Amino acid sequence: MAHQQNGPFPQSLPKAFSVLIFIILLKDVCNGQPQLIGPSQVLVARAGDDVILPCHVEPAYDVSTITLEWTRSSLDPRFVYVSRGSQELEKLKNPSFKGRTSVFVDELKYGNISLKISKVKSDDTGTYKCYVPVLEKEAFVELVVASDAATSPVISLSGIDKNRRGVLLQCESAGWYPEPELLWLDGEGNLLSAGPTETLRGPDDLYTVSSRVTVEKRHSNNITCRVQQRNTNQSRETHIHVPEDFFEFPSSSPSLIIGLAVSLALCIILLILSVVVLLRRKRKHMMKTNRRPKDQTDVEGAEVPLRKDQTDSPDAEVPLMKTERESSSSTKTKKQTSCVSR
Repeated sequence: MAHQQNGPFPQSLPKAFSVLIFIILLKDVCNGQPQLIGPSQVLVARAGDDVILPCHVEPAYDVSTITLEWTRSSLDPRFVYVSRGSQELEKLKNPSFKGRTSVFVDELKYGNISLKISKVKSDDTGTYKCYVPVLEKEAFVELVVASDAATSPVISLSGIDKNRRGVLLQCESAGWYPEPELLWLDGEGNLLSAGPTETLRGPDDLYTVSSRVTVEKRHSNNITCRVQQRNTNQSRETHIHVPEDFFEFPSSSPSLIIGLAVSLALCIILLILSVVVLLRRKRKHMMKTNRRPKDQTDVEGAEVPLRKDQTDSPDAEVPLMKTERESSSSTKTKKQTSCVSR
């Protein structure tokens, strides 16, 4: 019996717990506690336009006599709009929003706290909070301001890829906000494999994007560069037709390369031989030039070898020609002396 009595208790506990949670969730509704309701999607506006950030109390609740706040946490001061008893407090507002924000005063008694921002700028992009301090309720609105200065993409010929036998194209577009994406498409609308997109953000917070792609002849000659921003539904694109002449490259067959290499080698060999011949001729000419004065010196200043009887004498170092002259003179003197004696 105890088992039968305890069995139903665990089964009824989850049901009772679910009923309790449901009662807690409906407590605010039963008591008439209002809620702040904001948009569920991102708001997109173009630069220079007026935009309304929706926010209202549900069920309807008169907020005309209480404090209302619109803030953005990334600002300093953070207040975009603040009012007490339908009177706006301009001193607390961020200077960049002075004269550009307002609420619908006649709609406050119905709980409409929507904020109007005039002539929005790219700097106005961000998340805004609608807050009612008395109710301790808040709602968030995300705003994206798209730039109206975006330029159409410009396609130019960047070079030739001989390895892939294709044409290298470059596409560039400026003046975007938020940051866009760049796509290359062929004539059938298929995505082309391109290099990474280069992004540059200027001092005006606007983005410039560029990319390169190699177009091969197997692709359609009609190429499209598309730059788009999905959050703002902005898109710019440019088409280009690449003539078939751009895909004609000069032949570089192996036989041609070999012929050029052989010709170059022969030219080098002939050059080396010419240099060797010139050097040898120059060397012979220098040798002849050096020999001529040496031979003349030998003839003019040649020494006559000594006779055998003079080589035996330690003082016989007189040239042969001079010795013969002295010998001849001595002989003549002896002959004269002999004749006199006779």
